[in-house]
Amino acid sequence: MSSPTPHTDRRRGGRRAWIRRAAGAAVAAGAASALIVSTAPGAGATPAATGARTAAAPAAQAAPAAAPDIPLANVKAHLTQLQSIASANGGNRAHGRPGYRASLDYIKAKLDAAGYTTTLQQFTSGGATGWNLIADRPGGDPNHVLMAGAHADSVSSGAGINDNGSGSAAVLETALAVARENYQPTKHLRFGWWGAEEIGLVGSRYYVNNLPAAERGKIDAYLNFDMVGSPNPGYFVYDDDREIEKVFKDWFAARSVPTEIETEGDGRSDHASFKNVGIRVGGLFTGAGRTKTAAQAQKWGGTAGQAFDRCYHSSCDTTANINDTALDRNSDAVAHAVWTLSGGGSTPPDGESYENTADVAIPDNGAAVTSPVTVSGRTGNAPAALKVGVDIKHTYRGDLVVDLLAPDGSAYRLKNSGSNDSADNVVATFAVDASSEPANGVWRLRAQDVAAQDTGYIDSVKLTF
Repeated sequence: MSSPTPHTDRRRGGRRAWIRRAAGAAVAAGAASALIVSTAPGAGATPAATGARTAAAPAAQAAPAAAPDIPLANVKAHLTQLQSIASANGGNRAHGRPGYRASLDYIKAKLDAAGYTTTLQQFTSGGATGWNLIADRPGGDPNHVLMAGAHADSVSSGAGINDNGSGSAAVLETALAVARENYQPTKHLRFGWWGAEEIGLVGSRYYVNNLPAAERGKIDAYLNFDMVGSPNPGYFVYDDDREIEKVFKDWFAARSVPTEIETEGDGRSDHASFKNVGIRVGGLFTGAGRTKTAAQAQKWGGTAGQAFDRCYHSSCDTTANINDTALDRNSDAVAHAVWTLSGGGSTPPDGESYENTADVAIPDNGAAVTSPVTVSGRTGNAPAALKVGVDIKHTYRGDLVVDLLAPDGSAYRLKNSGSNDSADNVVATFAVDASSEPANGVWRLRAQDVAAQDTGYIDSVKLTF
């Protein structure tokens, strides 16, 4: 996981001019001179343009197959290989260093032998060449892609076995289990290992920004796994998408393992690159430099008052820096999510949708603005799980406070401002219990920028009943 970028430091960089753009259109800073070795498979029509009001009938879904147990010994064997690669290459597997490319070569050889179609995507950042590794499993609907990934680079100060050999190994072994089981999902499966995450999510941003819009539209969801074997672990689940979050939380609950919502890594790992272009994301995390509280130690065991990973971004992040129980549980959860989310075809629409795609400028550190959505022709109240699709283009989402206003003016908070929310754009679907509100009337998305030097606009808002 990359280091946090403090709000004040980011502003000091002079990024004051807002270039109005579609999400994901800009290439990550510092990335240039790309060579795409091969393109993503499949070609299809662009997603249908949405009107002011759309409706669709739910599609039948097949019951997903059960995922196999992922052998811990196999995952640890991958970590041993990554450690050996680091030891033979100056002690690290960082971007621009030989240990990184050797790590990708190891992963690629395993996938090639298992029958995957692999692609090395080259980019340049900081004057050094980097690569992403993409592996496609033959079969499945190419218009509905489930993708899982992890960053494969370390920091230059260590071997990066927890950060992020653990996620890389868990994803690799899940991909190999797909081949061993001859699993035939409804959706097309794709796996990715990202370069230069530790210097700013460069590889994953390069990947999504260089996918044609039609190909981005085919990715139903992206699952991210960054640090899943921390030595003093917590069990954290991303809350960016309710359906994906539930898949993970239900799996852990069935094993009497409590979970918490992941906040330490918000905007700091590769899921942010996908989320910022409107792709649904989810994932798992076991903690980095934050301190485990007494309540968390009571819940999960381990040592209160100590970091989840005392070797975070340090030379001691070796194979000795792994909690086997956490790595085992999370590797099995990775496989469970891949099997569950790929087995049922496309996600069916929930009901009738009402949308406003007119742009509304958000003034810098100014008054709140609203984007109205008129709902008519319905009976009764809004649902207890009203889905609010928000697309706000903004240079710093941490400045934004976002609410949904019911027709009577009642406000439902969707997002608070926060200095740790260091990413661009707000592209997400929120669930609101609006069951006390009549469905018909003018609903409004309200957005306010509460700090200076960053601007943007409401791109669209959609209510789904």
